[in-house]
Amino acid sequence: MRVSEALQAESGVVGSMREGVLELKILLTGEDESPNNYCLQMNRTGTGGWGTPRHRHNFDQVRYILKGDYPYAKGKSMPEGWVCYFPESVHYGPQERPEGLEMLTCQFGGASGNGFLSVARREAANEALKKKGEFKNGIFTYLDEQGKRHNQDGSEACFEEATGQKLSFAKARYDDIVLMNPASYDWIPEVAPGVATRWLGTFTERKTRIALTRIEQDATFSAGEEDAIELVFLSKGKLVVNGQEYGPHTAFEFLAGEGPISLKAAAESEILRILLPRF
Repeated sequence: MRVSEALQAESGVVGSMREGVLELKILLTGEDESPNNYCLQMNRTGTGGWGTPRHRHNFDQVRYILKGDYPYAKGKSMPEGWVCYFPESVHYGPQERPEGLEMLTCQFGGASGNGFLSVARREAANEALKKKGEFKNGIFTYLDEQGKRHNQDGSEACFEEATGQKLSFAKARYDDIVLMNPASYDWIPEVAPGVATRWLGTFTERKTRIALTRIEQDATFSAGEEDAIELVFLSKGKLVVNGQEYGPHTAFEFLAGEGPISLKAAAESEILRILLPRF
């Protein structure tokens, strides 16, 4: 088990590959170069907003809107409290995130096995690229040895700089991103008394799963009993784990089968659970 509290987490910003300011709190990261490497982070849009052109990735994402509405594409917005699954290879955007928007984002290797490029490697590539060309409006522009001008999506350019490989995309398993309104789901009681879950979705043949679980005061949820890496984010309430109390915006990582590990609610609590793909 690993634990990370937002107040003590590493801070940063997304590099110049995108326009505007996106502040990060990196809560937990996985094993670099493994097929289900991941980065779990809280992000907040800074002064002046933040934007991207329409694009896609070769990894999966889950987003949970904590504050504000998230405009994820032209004329489309996701309300506060909703959860969204962004499958690999599926386009979204352009994004025009307003100042003050807050969300939890988990980026991780999708079912194709392409993995996920760590934030550290991505930002190092971003710095290297700035010596070769220019980022503007989410596009990297550079001149080749013959003086020919090239335009490339900033995220794509960073991937290729970091890996030395051409970015390729698996055949899309979905034709769009998947939005979920948790309030429309029923709470299904678990075996443990005082615990109930809204299972929001199971995705791809690798069985990526997303859920919200409610734990009544003094009730206990047993974590780490799944057959995959389980990421838990405490959105409200207080949990006691191994005698230590944790408040909102605490994240936990449980490896496959390392439980049972008891999460006891010191106050009524709600957690977002992301079960990563099985490889």
